[in-house]
Amino acid sequence: MDAFFASVELLRYPQLKGLPVVIGGGRRRVDELLLQRHAGRELRHIPVEDFPLLKDYAGRGVITTATYPARQFGVGSAMGMMKAAKLCPQAIVLPVDFDEVRRISRTFKGIIRDIAPVVEDRGIDEVYIDFTEVPGGQREGGRVLARLIQKAIVDATGLTCSIGVAPNKLIAKMASEFNKPNGISIVWPEDVQTKIWPLAVRKINGIGPKSEARLHKLHLHTIGDIAAQSREWLVDNFGQAYGAWMHDAAWGCDDRPVVTESEPVSMSRETTFDRDLHAVRDRAELGAIFTDLCTRVAEDLRRKGYVGKTIGIKLRYDDFRTATRDHTLEQYTADAATIRKAAGQCLKRVDLGQRLRLLGVRVGKLARADAVPPPAPAPAAEPAPAAHVAEFTPDLFHPAGALADSPVRRTSD
Repeated sequence: MDAFFASVELLRYPQLKGLPVVIGGGRRRVDELLLQRHAGRELRHIPVEDFPLLKDYAGRGVITTATYPARQFGVGSAMGMMKAAKLCPQAIVLPVDFDEVRRISRTFKGIIRDIAPVVEDRGIDEVYIDFTEVPGGQREGGRVLARLIQKAIVDATGLTCSIGVAPNKLIAKMASEFNKPNGISIVWPEDVQTKIWPLAVRKINGIGPKSEARLHKLHLHTIGDIAAQSREWLVDNFGQAYGAWMHDAAWGCDDRPVVTESEPVSMSRETTFDRDLHAVRDRAELGAIFTDLCTRVAEDLRRKGYVGKTIGIKLRYDDFRTATRDHTLEQYTADAATIRKAAGQCLKRVDLGQRLRLLGVRVGKLARADAVPPPAPAPAAEPAPAAHVAEFTPDLFHPAGALADSPVRRTSD
């Protein structure tokens, strides 16, 4: 989908079409504030000059997406909002409406499945489609079916998409970027050298920034530069599996099928704070955020019908170092309190003396909830002794808890 999150906003605010708009930042209160200032007006009639501008944004948010006029200034997805404000201060900034984005995502995917049912879901705004057995799927190299899909989506949602048609998923993914927005690009096997090789190495889905840096050190800047190397040389420099894959990818080889059913590996929630927080001085605020993340992950699991065994945390410090820890439970769970307790145990294994900019909670080792037998009943508890010593293991982010270096607390019955 073309600039999907931004395009969803332009359905609500058509007066912003053709203007630089970025999507991201804080919680959604823009609509409420605009309606308060313009009581009785429809959203589409609110003057453009009344929308918040990126130059006035203050916070730690990142851009989810940007309209194409904003991208002309170098603004792009995953860029910090404050950095983007220096590049395009005049851009209008709006937060994400996740509920509406999900609704339209379900709509456009349903439309595609009605036309071409072999579809692989690749996130909220992207799919792979197998044209092979679809009537008319091979006409004009797939262009006729691609036009039909584009028209059906526009008619139902008002949004555009760009489609790449190629012999395999790897090249189709690259081709979908060739002619945005609202474009169709056809790549034949014999086009690899002319259309694929001149592209930067990062255009291969699977080559990230670290691999790109290593390739540049080896004076390999384009996909054609990789293709010019022998498989053995790439294996020597990047390892058996990755080097061999890189060689095949550069030559446009990819035999992965379109997978219509896939099980998620994990589910997670994370948030970047508006300001750095400290585990001691901001314990109450962190505790509330931590609980909310655990609750939202639990809701995601239950809504999608999964349970998990491995609970993990992710911290990013103010110097951008990242720490992760996880703990595997004996039983599967989708219970928010259980997830929070296990995640709290993970917190005791990381350094909390430094300020934090991000916190995340993850549940892995997932299974379908209806495929997991219920846990066996717990054995009857032994009678408590007359007196015992119990180690006090506080929840580090709980406002009522104690700190990690609290002394052992002795209790007697």
